[in-house]
Amino acid sequence: MGQAWGFGRYGGPEVQEFFERPDPVPARGEVLIRVEVAGVNPLDHILRAGLVDGLDGGRPFPRVLGMEAAGTVLARGEDVDGLEVGDAVFGFALTGGGTYAETTVLSAPHTARVPDGLSATVAATLPVAGTTAVDALDQLGLPAGATVLVNGVGGGVGLAVARLAVGRGLWVIGTGSTAKREHAEAVGVRFVDYTAEDVTAAARELVPDGFDGIVDLAGGASLRTVAPLARNPRDVISVGDMSVPELGGRFVERRTDRRNLERAARLALDGLLTPVITAVHPLSDAPAALATVESGHASGKVVIKVA
Repeated sequence: MGQAWGFGRYGGPEVQEFFERPDPVPARGEVLIRVEVAGVNPLDHILRAGLVDGLDGGRPFPRVLGMEAAGTVLARGEDVDGLEVGDAVFGFALTGGGTYAETTVLSAPHTARVPDGLSATVAATLPVAGTTAVDALDQLGLPAGATVLVNGVGGGVGLAVARLAVGRGLWVIGTGSTAKREHAEAVGVRFVDYTAEDVTAAARELVPDGFDGIVDLAGGASLRTVAPLARNPRDVISVGDMSVPELGGRFVERRTDRRNLERAARLALDGLLTPVITAVHPLSDAPAALATVESGHASGKVVIKVA
């Protein structure tokens, strides 16, 4: 039996609970891992609220929170290639196993070995934030010297996008609240504080002819405010708002396969996708870790160190 943190029914923070569960048995195409570090993401509380279907693997309640982790392979299911017992790995829990737990199952095609020189803490941030950054910027395909606006730059994904964009030679402007300024400027972003100035006016002053691309992490009214700042509406990529086609833009096309994970890991090793980790919580403090992310005020990436 091992400890896990999850939820007994759909709802808000009040449905969350710690519980004991046996080690999951890896099904076909899964690996059982001992979790070392789990990443915390907005998707976690969105899934808890029951707003996304198809990522629970049909598992009964209580369900474990979390979608990404790094750890060590303890066992393999059938039809698992390229991963062996004892391997240090990182990847997605796409079959409903969750990651806020001492042990869990990851989807083997969406799991990769942790390369030498990369810590488990960094690796655990790459499945969601790291590969999302790669996907969004690949989808834009901007050349060096182009301008990109990162709307909602201060969180884990936003800072990953910004760091990678700077590494690609883009000129990056980012929007966020006052508390996000320090981390954003540290990765090379020209910061626009939406709580202290008019975003549209400030952005147009910096880039009068419009942005070559926009990566949106905020969605909603904020997306509708910045979308007209793009020179071409098609070059607005939203990570969190699927209504973006109504504005002429596109929703991010996600690639969660092993190849993209390995690519993100190489970029992290090269310093081009190193996450800004601002909080490391023990599993016993998982409620506080998710509460910080759910509040919308988290700067950088929050992780849970399990082992």
